[in-house]
Amino acid sequence: MSLTLKKRRVSMVMPMAATRMGRMKTQAMRRADQVRPMAHTAREVAAHRIEDARVWAAPKLDRAAHSVEEQIAPKVSAFLARTAERVDPAPSIRRRGRWSMLALAAGFAACAVGIVLYRNNARQWADTMKDTEADASRWSGERVEETGGGMEGGMRGDEASRGTF
Repeated sequence: MSLTLKKRRVSMVMPMAATRMGRMKTQAMRRADQVRPMAHTAREVAAHRIEDARVWAAPKLDRAAHSVEEQIAPKVSAFLARTAERVDPAPSIRRRGRWSMLALAAGFAACAVGIVLYRNNARQWADTMKDTEADASRWSGERVEETGGGMEGGMRGDEASRGTF
């Protein structure tokens, strides 16, 4: 019995809803027919206004872009560069420059000391060689006298040392 009652209630509710829905559908279709031309006109007007706004805004945006590029950007860039210099705790480039200049000066000083020592050593070596040459010639002269007097045939000392007989 409860099933039949439920079916009856549904069937009773349904015809009322169907008639009410039908009336609402009919009213909505009439209103849509009335609004459709107005919506079409509104769309055309909006499209024209958007185009007008774009025509007006494009040159203004272009001028603004050039103004930012030519006037504002260099000022902002300079401001940021000055701020970076202030914020930087200790520029490392200057320290490296001082140390490299100090090392370069020390290298030049060491090179100059080396040149002076080399020249002094070269002079001493040349003097030593002169002394050695004088000793050698004196020694060879003594040998010639010793060998020259004792040799037969009257050969000179330099011929004897060369082995030419």
